[in-house]
Amino acid sequence: MSAHLTTVAGVTVDTRHWIGGERVASTDTFTDVSPIDGSSLGEIARGTAMEAAAAVRAAKAAFPGWAATPRAERARILHAVADGVDKRLEDLAIVETCDNGALLRSHRRGVMPRVAHNFRFFADWLLRLDHEDFQTRGHTNHVSWDPAGPCVLITPWNAPLMLATWKVAPALAAGNTVVLKPAEWSPLTASLLADVAAEAGLPAGVLNVVQGYGSEIGDALTSHPDVRRISFTGSVPTARRIAASAAANLTPLSLELGGKSPLLVFADADLDLAVDLAVEQYDNAGQVCLAATRILVEDAVAGEFTTRFAEKAARLKQGDPRDEATDIGPNIHPRQVEKIDGFVRRAVAAGARAVVGGHRGEGLYYAPTLLTDVAQDAEIVQEEVFGPVLTLQTFTTEEEAVRLANDTRFGLAATVATGDRERAERVTARLVAGTVWVNCFFVRDLQAPFGGSRQSGVGREGGTWSFDFYCDVKNTVTAPKGFKDHG
Repeated sequence: MSAHLTTVAGVTVDTRHWIGGERVASTDTFTDVSPIDGSSLGEIARGTAMEAAAAVRAAKAAFPGWAATPRAERARILHAVADGVDKRLEDLAIVETCDNGALLRSHRRGVMPRVAHNFRFFADWLLRLDHEDFQTRGHTNHVSWDPAGPCVLITPWNAPLMLATWKVAPALAAGNTVVLKPAEWSPLTASLLADVAAEAGLPAGVLNVVQGYGSEIGDALTSHPDVRRISFTGSVPTARRIAASAAANLTPLSLELGGKSPLLVFADADLDLAVDLAVEQYDNAGQVCLAATRILVEDAVAGEFTTRFAEKAARLKQGDPRDEATDIGPNIHPRQVEKIDGFVRRAVAAGARAVVGGHRGEGLYYAPTLLTDVAQDAEIVQEEVFGPVLTLQTFTTEEEAVRLANDTRFGLAATVATGDRERAERVTARLVAGTVWVNCFFVRDLQAPFGGSRQSGVGREGGTWSFDFYCDVKNTVTAPKGFKDHG
């Protein structure tokens, strides 16, 4: 087997970059390690500014042809990519599970089908993208969405392929070309996506994949003058560096950043439902930006809620994510586990009480944890942990609940559990969040706007909002006279 190929759970993955329709090696590599057992998954091409420039060059060269491709043809190719994802669903699922430690059952049943849906949805939305012409003093206004140019898409490790294609699909549908930079902790399915796209007939250079460390390749991508859009999902500190890098060229940014979302449980809520919603926040070992990690419970039911929560959490099975019976897998990396444990240890030292968990397991497994007796200004309440760690605070009034919910620098999402429809309307109207769920969690439709408030992000994507970002939206005003009759 070639030195540039690796085999993961029986699936062959090329570890080189994909630039201009060809595999490109780098002088150096980095080791990709599975969080499940610490085994090496392969030596990955370690990109530099040279590969970054080559990828942008390829995207720029391919842009005129792809932008001029009729909408129906672009949509057809994106549907073919979705078909390719479906055909390789099992390969993609097992490789991503080995690479980032998320549950195989989730990848099979939800995540990879969503990857295919991302392409189909934006392909179909492209064909219906329209704005009715309107008149101004007899002049006709016509709105159009023009492709912007090469886009740099920088994606995270917690849901690598799904979150990558949430950006790739609308960018390509809009007629742009793409340079995708996957997270170095989970790069493998991005490489497989390049294969799928090529087999589907996506022209060379329209999708490029460059791998490596953000600190070594990121600035070369985000500061490049030929890049017309940058979309990033990740941490606030990294977003600040990207924004500073992009500033010289005034490159438009879409940023989906951290969260410290609340779950408000009122005394009139269905308590079993509320407990189910709370325990669901341990999904993906707590590595979900939208997770409601701050549980706020009305005093009158706090004791009963905590008891039921502890009983339900105790039934969760933590272990190998390839096992169908597993509920919680490992965290992604030793540095992430150290970070999680540091948050918990400092919180306990400051007076917090772990009523569930509060300790590390073997390897990269961290016990699902619930901390009580925490102050509103405590680090554990204010900062994103990104692990299976929740806090529980109580409130007495609706006013206090809203105040506590809004009292962080974030505003990505919020969840409300209540049996009172009028209360739900009052509370949701006052919550600072890009998405609010009432008596449910993680119900997402691609036609809805998605993004964060405050330091949880900049911009909205989904449906037409995605095309608004990935395009130059143009209004053409035509006078009713002045044309010569050529008839």
